[in-house]
Amino acid sequence: MSNQMQHKVCVITGGAGSIGAASGKLLRREGAKIMLVDLSEAALKAVAADIGGADSVAWCAADVTKSDQVRTAIASTVSRFGKIDVLFSNAGNFGTVAPVADYPEEVFDAVLAVHVKGAFLAAKHAVPQMNDGGSIVITSSIVGVKGDPGAFGYITAKHAQVGLMRVLAKELAGRNIRVNTIHPGPVDNEFQLNVEKNLSGVLGRDATAFFNDIIPLRRHVRAEEVARSVLYLASDASSFTTGSLLMVDGGLSA
Repeated sequence: MSNQMQHKVCVITGGAGSIGAASGKLLRREGAKIMLVDLSEAALKAVAADIGGADSVAWCAADVTKSDQVRTAIASTVSRFGKIDVLFSNAGNFGTVAPVADYPEEVFDAVLAVHVKGAFLAAKHAVPQMNDGGSIVITSSIVGVKGDPGAFGYITAKHAQVGLMRVLAKELAGRNIRVNTIHPGPVDNEFQLNVEKNLSGVLGRDATAFFNDIIPLRRHVRAEEVARSVLYLASDASSFTTGSLLMVDGGLSA
């Protein structure tokens, strides 16, 4: 442990998912105080227990698409730990894959609400409670820089997060708050496995094997590897990095 995040207060939305949990564990190991935010109280309790250090890890169940709930989560963080140094906006959902004429409008709306409105609301409520010199990291995706057929909600949302990041990076530069996106390729987790089960039918072959075939490093990324990229952007190691897209995709976007 190098204590890169000693005494830093970090909020993680999507904190009960694999990337959120792995990032919380790594940031805590580096000395941070962690507020986990997600929908499920049971899942949050389990992740918090796994991270350990009850004095430095807390959780708040909230729907990131609801402004009042996000406001409450931020207020709970400040009340418990003090002003915020890092916002890791990581909440996400996938939706479905379908031709544009068949893609359900309600699914499109729901996916954009979590990824785009959720990231906007997290920033809206967290930024006034952030210390100058802090960091915002938004989880986009490899598909935030490319397109594929059928995943209209997810891919549109992931592109939109890049636009949000760029606006925030320019707006907050005067406070030395850095804002960046991370772009994982296919992740070895339950979220991606469920996506690939659906895609297998569309592709007519095993989607997991398909992705491994086209990724230059020939495998899915592990949540712990994504967490190390989050740590880089959250810490002073990236003190002159803002407005950037960090690819964590094994060369898939090259």
